[in-house]
Amino acid sequence: MSVLEGVRFSYPRTDTAALDGVDLEIRAGEWLALLGPNGSGKSTLAKHLNALLAPTQGVCLVCGLDTKNEKNLYDIRRLVAMVFQNPDNQLVAAVVEEDAAFGPENAGLSSETIRRRVDWALGVCGLKGKERSPVYTLSGGQKQRLAVAGALAMEPPCLVLDEATAMLDPQGRREIMDVVTDLNRRGMTIVQITHRLEEVVNCTRVAVIDGGVLRWQGKPLDLFALGSERLASWGLESPPFVRLWQVLRASGSLSLDIPPGPKEVLDALCR
Repeated sequence: MSVLEGVRFSYPRTDTAALDGVDLEIRAGEWLALLGPNGSGKSTLAKHLNALLAPTQGVCLVCGLDTKNEKNLYDIRRLVAMVFQNPDNQLVAAVVEEDAAFGPENAGLSSETIRRRVDWALGVCGLKGKERSPVYTLSGGQKQRLAVAGALAMEPPCLVLDEATAMLDPQGRREIMDVVTDLNRRGMTIVQITHRLEEVVNCTRVAVIDGGVLRWQGKPLDLFALGSERLASWGLESPPFVRLWQVLRASGSLSLDIPPGPKEVLDALCR
């Protein structure tokens, strides 16, 4: 899907590279979580995936298209949709269905195609029945789901979520994660940028970036097994259920192949 080779990027008038020699492959159909503390380079990397930024050095390819070539920009942004952390900055219309239709309308699609895509996207995101609702009446979680629906209405093979749950309450975060889980099961490639370890339990793969450098890659289970001290060295904080999972695992009370989800840890503790 996407390949970054030796990608280095520096913002104007800065001496420090935001990305420093990143090599990363994102495979079609996987769910990749990109973890790191604030200022680690996560968002900078995310913006390379749909050519909002282009490498200062190195190469970024999306489905074989070089992001440095301006002729490829439309095709790349059709392939990779992005949702950012503040939904209010992404919503452009006053009515729910009109906002979801904004992208397809600008792409010049037929009315029938737009209707089909909007109905599907709103349904997937749990907004069926809200089509004619004013956007201002939506909760924060519903607004973020609408932002996701607007991206999905373009039917992209890849969705990038750049801290898309950062401004939501726990219920809103659960709503978005349920949507993402369903989309990945349907075959969509997901790249999720976050610093919340509890959001990566169901991911296919995790990559940790710190100081613009890719520090680690592997499965969520292997990440949690590294221990709290190692994670803290990358500016990551283990959620309580992961710390408990680590204790149970070390004591032999939890099978090594059980995923470290809250329910599994609770069941093991009760046993």
